[in-house]
Amino acid sequence: MVGPPSVPDPLRALAVALLNLSGLGLGYVLLRRWPAAALCWAATAVLLLIALPADPDGVPGGLVIAYVVFLLLAAADGARRGLRAPAETAAVTASTAGTAGTAGRVGRLRPPVVVALGLVLLAVPAGGAVAYDSARDEAVEQMLLDRLAAADALVEKGSAGAFAASKEQYRSALSRYSELADEHEGSRAAKLVPDRLKAYYTTVAGPYAKDEYCGAVEPLTYLRTVPDVVDKDLLGDLAAWPDDRLATSLYECGVRMLGVGASSDGGEFGVLMRTFPDSEQADKVEPAVRVKIKELDGELSGGDQSPCDVTDEVRRVSDTAAGLPGDSATVLTAEAGEVVESGTYACGVDQFNDDDFPAARETMTGFADTYKDSKRRGQAQNIAIAAEIAEEAPAAGKRVPSAAKPGGSGLELVISNDAPDDVEILFTGPVTGKVELKSCGGCETYSSDSSGRALACQDTSKSYPRSRLTLPAGNYYFLYKRADDTVDNANHSSTLKIEPGYTYTDCTYVVQSNPYDLDLPELELPELTQPSVSDTGR
Repeated sequence: MVGPPSVPDPLRALAVALLNLSGLGLGYVLLRRWPAAALCWAATAVLLLIALPADPDGVPGGLVIAYVVFLLLAAADGARRGLRAPAETAAVTASTAGTAGTAGRVGRLRPPVVVALGLVLLAVPAGGAVAYDSARDEAVEQMLLDRLAAADALVEKGSAGAFAASKEQYRSALSRYSELADEHEGSRAAKLVPDRLKAYYTTVAGPYAKDEYCGAVEPLTYLRTVPDVVDKDLLGDLAAWPDDRLATSLYECGVRMLGVGASSDGGEFGVLMRTFPDSEQADKVEPAVRVKIKELDGELSGGDQSPCDVTDEVRRVSDTAAGLPGDSATVLTAEAGEVVESGTYACGVDQFNDDDFPAARETMTGFADTYKDSKRRGQAQNIAIAAEIAEEAPAAGKRVPSAAKPGGSGLELVISNDAPDDVEILFTGPVTGKVELKSCGGCETYSSDSSGRALACQDTSKSYPRSRLTLPAGNYYFLYKRADDTVDNANHSSTLKIEPGYTYTDCTYVVQSNPYDLDLPELELPELTQPSVSDTGR
């Protein structure tokens, strides 16, 4: 049976409240309120299950607030209940001492002890909070170290491939390093970032350490942009670390690529001279280009490469030199231009000797058009003429023609045009040249080859356009080129042997083509030349 209410005891109420604030429900245990004590235990257990093990995010703030409110309510409820504990509770408590009188004395002694115990037990949640914060800080440190390790892994993965393919990985790793240093200053991970950045620079610039200078240009150029995204105070000496290495790479790569490729901005040399104009490497550019030009000039005199290949390489060197800043462009392109001139001529001769007559004609024609003041211009024109004739008559290309021109002492060849269109006549032999004859007014095409042979240039009433050539004796090859490109087989070749003691005449005419496209040989020759020989009385 429950006894009458006990006398109010504020000290006991305080003791119960303090014991409940520990989160262990001991106040309710003192009062033998087991369901309430169990509720305290359950609340604390739920909090521990959620909070442990500690993680960087900690316990949700709402849960902490709810738990604190719960403890305060439990303390208030315990104080209320302990203030007027029933006589039954007092009796139960007293029974542990043996007599009711003794119980009264113990009851009076216990509350202060319990209050002291409650105050001591308050260290449990306080100490737990401190220990939890420490565990949470350690979890944060481990998380940051994991981020650092993940950034390291990106750098290592990037080092296994080409820089272009790994650039995004490098950028991501750099962003993580910078974030750790800026947002988590003082952490163990942040203190490791400077050393990681040194390793980062070394890894990104890996091609430079392997003397792969062309491959090092792009990553070293990238490293010069790092101070734009990372605090310079954090980088320290690393901010200027790529400069000298990049200048060296640009120079060495420029030397290796000189003549291989051409760029309108001077290629690697141009970038070097514009980016590091006062560097030792920039001072070596002009001498290096000059050495290359002299080397290629020597190749033209008897190297392993063909003159055409050497000339193309010199042109590329010249194009690169033209893109250099300052006076270097003017000086070096002038020096390269002289070699290009010699190389172009040598290339045309080489093509002619290799029976590549179309290429030789194009090369020598270009030479004559480009170098109008060259002493070799006339000979280049002769080779172009001989090459064009050799396209129709390969025997005309058996040897490079001499530089001699028609005229002076020799034998006379008179060429007349009995055709309604202009004709250009190229010839090569002991001398080489060409003549142009205007169209013959009133002249018409002939119906057959036989009529042309019999009647061409025989009409005394007509004034045939003609040209007189004075030629040394020898074998000559002729190419007749009609201005009317609608004529089938407009180009026609022939040979003529000129011997001393004779004068020679030649008449050009056109044979009408077969309107029915029949296979009639005599009608398939649209243009014939008929030289005639007169005895001078030898």
